[in-house]
Amino acid sequence: MPDDMSGFSKRSKLESEDFYYSEEGFLVFTEKYHLKRGYCCKSGCKHCPFGFNKNTGNVSKERT
Repeated sequence: MPDDMSGFSKRSKLESEDFYYSEEGFLVFTEKYHLKRGYCCKSGCKHCPFGFNKNTGNVSKERT
């Protein structure tokens, strides 16, 4: 039985173009990262390529 049951070990490593650190020190995912992930998490991400609107709860763009 694997030690890590969280699924962390199955995730791919982040590349430098996948994120940056904000002035406040937060990790911010880029549009490229979101597109590689392939779905909208509906958290209102700053660089969401899927067009999620946190106020309405709707996704305005379809993934192509």
